[in-house]
Amino acid sequence: MSSLRIVFAGTPDFAAISLRALLATPHEIVGVLTQPDRPAGRGKKLQPSDVKMLASEHQLTVLQPENLKGDDIRQQLRDWAPDVMVVVAYGLIIPQAVLDIPRYGCINVHGSLLPRWRGAAPVHRAIAAGDAESGVTIMQMEAGLDTGPMLLKQATPIHPDDTGGSLYQRIADLGAEALVSVLADLPAHLARATPQPAAGVTYAHKLSKDEAQLDWAEPARALHDRIRAFNPWPVTWAPFGEQVLRIWASEPASGKGAPGTILAVGPDAIEVACGDGSLRLLQAQLPGKKPLPVRDLLSGRADQLVSGQLLADGFRGARS
Repeated sequence: MSSLRIVFAGTPDFAAISLRALLATPHEIVGVLTQPDRPAGRGKKLQPSDVKMLASEHQLTVLQPENLKGDDIRQQLRDWAPDVMVVVAYGLIIPQAVLDIPRYGCINVHGSLLPRWRGAAPVHRAIAAGDAESGVTIMQMEAGLDTGPMLLKQATPIHPDDTGGSLYQRIADLGAEALVSVLADLPAHLARATPQPAAGVTYAHKLSKDEAQLDWAEPARALHDRIRAFNPWPVTWAPFGEQVLRIWASEPASGKGAPGTILAVGPDAIEVACGDGSLRLLQAQLPGKKPLPVRDLLSGRADQLVSGQLLADGFRGARS
């Protein structure tokens, strides 16, 4: 089909990848919506979104409304006369009155195989749940939360060494490719749209730092999957003496013992008993330090951690 007039709505790097892909097509980006600049970093300076920075590089018109309820923003959308609005990780609710403005409505790039993992953090929840695969769904938006009919689904396996960061990047790339494919023949895809099934619906709630603390009474496999899912944010942790040990990488093992007990201290790992099995901690971080392979973290101090000790006791007789 001929090129489309597109309004793009998105905020983080995940969305910027889709916007970059669209900029390489014949379609015209007539306007960009992104969230207002937010304080970030130690200085809490206002930081533009990844989408805003990319759009500004390409001299695109950028608007940053707090919401889409006002008459002014809706009139601007009508003035742009878009054929379609593409929404990718925008972070604001799209009211029905806005969904109705573009000729072909609004389509969304969602980072899961719907209806599984509707909501804010589908990539990370898939890893934490131990799913074997994830993917992307291009759907036509409606008023419900990620409930719209599906135009295209693309799957990708979740590899044993995938983290939240690696899978997020792969799905962002996959989503951009799928989006371009759908827009190349949008009317045909809309005509073949498939309603989401009622069975298999799950919700991917936003990640929370409160979830990052590990409970050694849980099964080793579940803890390992959460460690992978929460890398690089918010990063799992466990009490370690008077401090905390942030845990970046692990592998499940079959050791047995009281949960939280150190079963072995080797050259490359600290093995800790869990509610079912054990976990070998491979990369960790002490407060104020960089993440390190455990062999480096233990350098010169391995004799201060011994089998039978509770991990929460930390290095015996030493502070880090």
